[in-house]
Amino acid sequence: MRAVVVHETGGPDVLTVDNPATPEPAASQALVEVAASGVNFIDIYQRSGAYPMSLPFVAGSEAAGTVLAVGDDVAEVAVGDRVAWAMVAEGTYATHAVVPADALVGVPDDVELDVAAAVMLQGMTAHFLCTSTYPVHPEEDVLLHAGAGGVGLLLTQMLVHKGARVFTTASTEAKAELSREAGATQVLSYDGFAERARTLSGGRGVDVVYDGVGASTFDQSLDSLRPRGTLVLFGAASGPVPPMDPQTLNAKGSLFLTRPSLNHYLADRDELLARAGAVLDLVRRDVLDVNIGGRYGLEQAAAAHEDLAARRTTGKLLVVP
Repeated sequence: MRAVVVHETGGPDVLTVDNPATPEPAASQALVEVAASGVNFIDIYQRSGAYPMSLPFVAGSEAAGTVLAVGDDVAEVAVGDRVAWAMVAEGTYATHAVVPADALVGVPDDVELDVAAAVMLQGMTAHFLCTSTYPVHPEEDVLLHAGAGGVGLLLTQMLVHKGARVFTTASTEAKAELSREAGATQVLSYDGFAERARTLSGGRGVDVVYDGVGASTFDQSLDSLRPRGTLVLFGAASGPVPPMDPQTLNAKGSLFLTRPSLNHYLADRDELLARAGAVLDLVRRDVLDVNIGGRYGLEQAAAAHEDLAARRTTGKLLVVP
């Protein structure tokens, strides 16, 4: 076994490739040969110490691969199954990982394992945002920030599939083109996007804003909404939003504000299977085109973190052992 291990928290240079013993699955676990691991901001937060972890630990928490062995009490999967998972265990930047069996979902034979690894976390995030947090309906106007990001590209495609008009923001023309290819009706600059979004929605404001940027976009996101519109704040790429007076929501039109996260939309195994299954089915039916922005070997994990943090990439980054 080879794995990217964090012995001490810090910058990307603390990611080191070691050769730990291949773990044995406990009674409720499965041992999986990892085909590819997703790279996410939570990996950076854990590596840096922003999210405390017991040291040492193997980086990564999202992957896909093939089951090699199962514990005595496992009924959910069997040896040879193609599986994927997210947000349930550390240790995916590795050739092998042990995972709670009830966190694994099957991958259809016609979906490549690297694509499954790339779509699990961000795909399920996009899915709960547009089907559960604010269920989008045909002909609604939606503003989505960072349209060329991993979640942004997938969410745009889901919204278009649901019949919405999608306005996105992007920081460069190259990213704007990617967003348009995903189906965005209009791609806006971050400068003055609220006024432009209101104009595009006929002056009334958009029905919902999906904002994963946070501090730098929050105020204008509120200003983009129609009366009784909804701001779904699901990230803070530019920093956390400062405390606000709830009366602001009243003054701007009796607005709704919510701050969801994926773990609250995976309440049990039934919901996990339904949500992951829906996402993988959209991939299988070519409704979703999963953009893999870069593949990195284990020795290149530090470069993957640097590229993600600097937002030099689009789509999803993978560590491929």
